[in-house]
This record gives sequence, C-alpha cells and structure tokens, in this order.
Amino acid sequence: MNNKLSPSILSADFAALGEQLAKIERSGAHYVHIDVMDGHFVPNITIGPLVIKSLRKRSKLIFDVHLMIENPWKYVQDFAEAGADIINFHIEAVKNPEALIDVIKRCGKQAAVTIKPETEIDAILPLINRVGMILIMSVNPGFGGQGLIPEALNKARRLRAYMRENNLSVDIEMDGGINLQNVKTVLDSGVNVIVAGSAIFGGEKSIEENTREFLRIMGR
Repeated sequence: MNNKLSPSILSADFAALGEQLAKIERSGAHYVHIDVMDGHFVPNITIGPLVIKSLRKRSKLIFDVHLMIENPWKYVQDFAEAGADIINFHIEAVKNPEALIDVIKRCGKQAAVTIKPETEIDAILPLINRVGMILIMSVNPGFGGQGLIPEALNKARRLRAYMRENNLSVDIEMDGGINLQNVKTVLDSGVNVIVAGSAIFGGEKSIEENTREFLRIMGR
C-alpha cells in the first residue's frame, strides 16, 4: 500500500494554522491530521467543527479527523458537514462501532477506528473489512511531544500479518512519537500512514524541510 504523511496540527502554531497548512500542502503532504479533544475522553481540549470549516476553505488536503471524544455519535454529522474526509473514532468510546461506521459512511465519509495503547488489536479485527483505516496510538492520547511506545510496533506487525493472511487491504496509521529517526522502523512494522506533529512543526528546520524529509524517507 502507498505510504502517506499526515502532519498533525496539534503541534502547529494555532495563530497561523492557515499558513502552516499551506506549507505542508505545498511540500507534498497527503493528509492533515486534526485531533479533536473534548476534555473528557482525554484530558485536553482542542478544536471543533467551526475551525475545521474555516480550514477547509484554505486547503485541498485530505482532512484526517481524529475524534478523541466521548459520544462521537453526537458530532459525526457536524464534522462531516465541516469538511472532514476521514472520520476516525476510538473503539473505547462506543458500544456499537459497526453502527457508528454505518453513520459515517452515510455522511459520505471514510470511516476509521482507533485503539489506545492499552487496547489489544483483537478489539478491532472484526471491523477491518468495514473501515478504510485503523489507527494505532503509539502514545497515550491527549498531548503532543511524547515518546513512541514500542509495543505499538508489535501491534502493527500483528495487524499487518493478519491482513495478509486474510487477504485484506486497509491502511494502518500510527500516531505518537514518530520522528525522522524512527519513521523507517515504523514503516517496517507495517504502518503506511504516518502522523507526525512536533517533528514537522517544531525543531530547528522549517516545516517545509521537515515535511520533505519525511516524504523522502517514506519513498514519496
């Protein structure tokens, strides 16, 4: 499967989101990863549909919207109408994920499902043929700048092996602690969608340089 880069604006300068979004787009990023936090499911609060709607006017990137919220049912249509392309919810936040996937698809969006570091991949195996992407969190969700949890790589290997054995083809995304030093190891584990935040929007080099270097390592 093709490798794709999804820079996370959680680490961007919120006072210059439009400008920074344009920089990653010009530099070749495929997606933009938008973390939505409600202060309940995770201990932080970020942005909502109104900000996404504003950003949608500034970018043609695929909006990879990661709902780290309780009761995602309540907001799926709002995010779909705001301009999300992929709506990604946590398996831990819902009791009937199959039904929520159907709701997302009825909104005309790609459905994706996420697992936290403490959740085993067995929880999402029954959903693989119903979604376009599985997101494996490689840090505890809620804050940027954490180090990658190595067990996440083992989960990706097991998930990719399961897909090969069952002739399934679904994107595996990983989010948390990925940088230019470990991205090749992450790719080798079977991940093909890379989320990177501080490694792109922070550091001494420019956003454009960081984005292009990720893409070079990823073979894009």
